[in-house]
Amino acid sequence: MSLRIHEKIIEGGLFLAALSSILITAGIVWILVYESVVFFKQVSLFDFLTDTQWTPLFVDPRYGILPLLSGTFVTTFIALIVAVPLGTVAAIYLSEYASHKTREIIKPTLELLSAVPTVIYGYFAFLFVTPLLQKFIPQLPGFNMLGAGLVMGIMIIPYVSSLSEDAMKAVPMHIREGSYAMGATRMQTALRVVFPSALSGIVSAYILAFSRAVGETMVVAIAAGMQPNFTLNPLEPAETITAYIVQVSLGDLPHGTIGYQTIFAAGLTLFCMTLFFNIAGHYLRKRFRQAY
Repeated sequence: MSLRIHEKIIEGGLFLAALSSILITAGIVWILVYESVVFFKQVSLFDFLTDTQWTPLFVDPRYGILPLLSGTFVTTFIALIVAVPLGTVAAIYLSEYASHKTREIIKPTLELLSAVPTVIYGYFAFLFVTPLLQKFIPQLPGFNMLGAGLVMGIMIIPYVSSLSEDAMKAVPMHIREGSYAMGATRMQTALRVVFPSALSGIVSAYILAFSRAVGETMVVAIAAGMQPNFTLNPLEPAETITAYIVQVSLGDLPHGTIGYQTIFAAGLTLFCMTLFFNIAGHYLRKRFRQAY
């Protein structure tokens, strides 16, 4: 009887722990929606989604979210161009080629990249990467999306490599042995057998890396500048949604003003964007799992 009571207590504690995450998420969504409704009572949703100027702090304010979206997507795209190939190659090497001793050294070292504070990455992009890029692109301004995106890509490599390597390691050994028995080389086995078999987990790693890049704040705030330009040119400065939220949250605007409410509208936009891509990633994982 005592053991059963202990199990019920543990089961209740685990249920409350799981429920707390749902309640916290619901609370975040409620705050974003509630404050955004106040904002959209004064600003047209159509203008918010279509206007190409974002100047809520000016005398003649404009509330078009497109400049912040363009900055967010460009820096994220650059980061994924860096992180996805490098992280995938690292995962294939660690899973299929590296010895146990080498793997135990390289993997923790690679994961240390995610332990570095993001503000350090921001100043690394601003003080090292951008001056280095300016030697090859003399007209590159001090603040630009290219340097910020490249450093963000380096920062999220561990998310891609570690999760992808875990997914590839989870592929049963008999699948590899069957491939070798058919005369396939190690490279052919890794790329044509193991990689497709682990594709659902690898896609999850890509989606997590995307969400991490979209939500990055300090790197883009320091290195990309805080100029809300509607541009897709990575050589120009820009502002992302997260960088704008940081700018307004510093306390320059009184609480409750329309300018202050913009951070909730921007946050809701970011939430909807990441939710959409996570749902799409879940759908792709199911498709790949069924296919393989």
